[in-house]
Amino acid sequence: MPTIEIPIWPYAYGQPVSTGNLRTLPEDFIVTEQLAFEPSGDGEHVFLYIEKIGENTEYIARLLARHAQVRQRDIGYAGLKDRHAITRQWFSVWLPGKTGDGPDWTLLNGDQLHVLHTVRHAQKLKRGVLAGNQFQITLRNWQGDTDTLIRQLEQIKTHGVPNYYGGQRFGHNGQNVNKALAMFDGAKTGREQRSLYLSAARSFLFNQLLAQRVQNQTWNQAVDGDAYIFDRSNSCFKSTQADDGIIRRLSRGDIHPSGMLWGKGDADVSSTALQLEHNIIAAYPALAEGLLAVGVDRNRRALRANVFDLQWAFITDDVLVVSFSLPAGSYATAALREFVDYGEK
Repeated sequence: MPTIEIPIWPYAYGQPVSTGNLRTLPEDFIVTEQLAFEPSGDGEHVFLYIEKIGENTEYIARLLARHAQVRQRDIGYAGLKDRHAITRQWFSVWLPGKTGDGPDWTLLNGDQLHVLHTVRHAQKLKRGVLAGNQFQITLRNWQGDTDTLIRQLEQIKTHGVPNYYGGQRFGHNGQNVNKALAMFDGAKTGREQRSLYLSAARSFLFNQLLAQRVQNQTWNQAVDGDAYIFDRSNSCFKSTQADDGIIRRLSRGDIHPSGMLWGKGDADVSSTALQLEHNIIAAYPALAEGLLAVGVDRNRRALRANVFDLQWAFITDDVLVVSFSLPAGSYATAALREFVDYGEK
């Protein structure tokens, strides 16, 4: 069976001429979750704001379940966070009919975990209910041309970045995409791995479409038949031809062109946009047909991500610190790759 190699997808502002080391230390990659709502203070679920170092989200969820003596499914979180980082994120624990904030959460505190805050809320924390994530990233052993770096950063600040899925979505050397192919060909796969491989397959097709539109410089521009997504939203609308209002809203970053997350269902696009999507599906029939066969529903994702509050500073001549916020579902590595080569695809 042929394999798929993850390419180096095209850049929006020219290939970066800077290099630097990412994640030398856990504190070089700091992620702070931004909830889309404020916990109410009352209800059956205890929300915990936790800082973790070097641990993945699912491990912390299992730890909370054991400590509270509840089922795994009674634990909620809004998104998976990097393991090789310092991350601050929210979890929820269903503790109905109990007063206070449940067991003594401070017993969990240690070198790798610290419970920063607890508060009650009426509903379980569900996947995706984030306004976004804030990042502070330190790049060590930086080398490159400062003028080009600043030019690229200024362009990112003004125009955003292609909303690629990050390399971690595809596994080491793209193995998750090829395991999806094997699964579609009949290989036995566990339930958790199945979800991972399906996501990798859809993400690869999306990135290939986005790469095509970066190549022809329409990733942040309208083409006939596009569907548009409102910024920081999943709401989508169609337009056969962009009018002056759509063009202005695109220019301001209020809306974004969208790309397919392949599956069964209506295309939502037409004309030129539909042809661009068909080109990708035709190039990867095994992935496309496999996703249809398992019944994944079609969806859409913004082709562009706005980069909010982007700031940068050199701590020393070879240590660069950047900070910014991204909408939920967007990858910090998609922003980083546009101005520095840090050794990952």
